[in-house]
Amino acid sequence: MQTTRAYGGMVVAPHHLAAAAGARVLKEGGNAIEAMIAAASTIPVVYPHMNSIGGDNFWLVYAPGQDPIGIDACGGAAGRADIDFYRALGHETIPQRGPLAALTVAGDLSGWGAAARISAERWGGTMPWSRLLEDAVHHAKTGVAVTGSLHGELAGKCAELKGQPGFAETFLRDGKALPVGARLRLEKLAATLEHLARSGSEDFYRGDMARTVAADLEAVGSPVQLEDLERHHALELKPLEVQAAGHRVFNMPPPTQGLASLIILGLLERLAVDEADGFDYVHALVEATKQAFRVRDTYVTDPAYMTRDPASFLTPDALDAMAADIDRARAAPWPDASPAGDTVWLGAVDAQGRAVSFIQSLYWEFGSGVVLPQTGITWQNRGVSFSLDPEHHNSLKPHRRPLHTIQPPLALLSDGRVMPFGAMGGEGQPQSQAMVFSRHVMHGQDLQASVTAPRWLLGRTWGNDATSLRIENRFPDALYEALRKAGHPVEILGPFEEIMGHAGALVHHPDGLIEGAWDPRSDGAAVGV
Repeated sequence: MQTTRAYGGMVVAPHHLAAAAGARVLKEGGNAIEAMIAAASTIPVVYPHMNSIGGDNFWLVYAPGQDPIGIDACGGAAGRADIDFYRALGHETIPQRGPLAALTVAGDLSGWGAAARISAERWGGTMPWSRLLEDAVHHAKTGVAVTGSLHGELAGKCAELKGQPGFAETFLRDGKALPVGARLRLEKLAATLEHLARSGSEDFYRGDMARTVAADLEAVGSPVQLEDLERHHALELKPLEVQAAGHRVFNMPPPTQGLASLIILGLLERLAVDEADGFDYVHALVEATKQAFRVRDTYVTDPAYMTRDPASFLTPDALDAMAADIDRARAAPWPDASPAGDTVWLGAVDAQGRAVSFIQSLYWEFGSGVVLPQTGITWQNRGVSFSLDPEHHNSLKPHRRPLHTIQPPLALLSDGRVMPFGAMGGEGQPQSQAMVFSRHVMHGQDLQASVTAPRWLLGRTWGNDATSLRIENRFPDALYEALRKAGHPVEILGPFEEIMGHAGALVHHPDGLIEGAWDPRSDGAAVGV
């Protein structure tokens, strides 16, 4: 595995056809945002188990000489979705699948639209929607080959999801998972994408498509209504920032867990580990993760309801105090609360050095499992992260935005390099992000090596309840024994486990060189032009 290098631009994605869609836009003179919209619209077609236009997304967009801009495209809960609504139906918790799990607005199209406006108004972007969605429409119409990742999720979730509206007719054949290599056509989704290519993103919320989507949601029994779509808008905002080993690292504020990712990197600097991948390194990152997750699980929610300024956890004094609580030799007790998740991360850099870090999600694999009957859209279940306990810090309220595991980091390095990077995988996201950044930036590993290297996971992801320290088997045996002696409940897995998530990274150098790395655990690529 070699780092990919080019000068004309590059896109990295967990599916090669999405990366190719973005790279084709770059080759035709488009900018990094336009390339990302092409990739972001294609990835729901080619990797439909991990994301959909019925989900949410977050962006960091960067232009040379400026600080990154954040785009929050997180949909809030339906206006009629409150604790009494679910209690009246006999539920003590929000159902994890089905129409009642489809309780939040899908923000994806609003994120694409907000980014497109930045592209047109500040970056001189001129590509029309019809061009940007061209690859997505083509692949939805003609069909894509089922990947091992998609087949595995279909086979594993078939019994759970086949009874949900529209799921079996969209993703199963004769009630069974499509085999690897089978052609998957998404004709209803193709028609939806064609409509959006003509009408633009606003139509999804305040136009003909909005009315069709609302009718679909009503038909399947979701609480989301037309007025919920109409009131939704993406937010442009200032990202959070932490200093890590002399570099500026940015991520999205709540309701994402971007705060947790930045805390981990801030703590890792203070723990001053000299080597990558030995006991000190793995133990330090695991213990930093516990500190960060405790902050996340106590405070992070819709920022309108937060009791603490998230930036207050990133001050030198706050990070020093958390670092002082870490035992360098023994594992702290675990687990605490543990959200799961599923998503895709993509990155783009153009020849002018403009960069995008982007993440898009359904929450769990296939989200709610509901595929809308007219539009072919799979709807997210992000709202199941709400609690029906009115005293909980993330309790369900109408229009409240849910806690998000997804968050797209981007670093401005002290030597002038720019690094969009990221990973999917619920609780694994901030951990994998910290591994990639620290291995490459702090310890000088080759970019691709930093992504390919063995990883571990503390906590849950992909709907899995395990809370052991799951770790790939490519570390030296002595490391596993040292971790056990320190009190970590080690579970050794295979060499390249998809549960570790799909990571990726791009680095733009001051001389114009672009380096890219993609995850061999995925079906992805880093495509340069």
